[in-house]
Amino acid sequence: MPTIYSSRAYAAAGGLMSYGVSITEGYHQVGVYVGRILKGDKPADLPVVNSLKFKSAINLTTARALNLEVPPAVLANADELIQ
Repeated sequence: MPTIYSSRAYAAAGGLMSYGVSITEGYHQVGVYVGRILKGDKPADLPVVNSLKFKSAINLTTARALNLEVPPAVLANADELIQ
């Protein structure tokens, strides 16, 4: 069954696609928050930040196994194509 996952690990393990926030960007934001707290900012005063970077991956082997043709525009916009 074609499925889109939120983590790249699922696409690498055989899932069709993944689309989700960038994990490295999330870790970067954690570092920024910790730095501000260590400098004396109160955690309750810190703004809520949403991730602006999203990553997508398409497993072409799975697409072929499911006999799916992924449109060229989707392939061109993917951050990673897994063979």
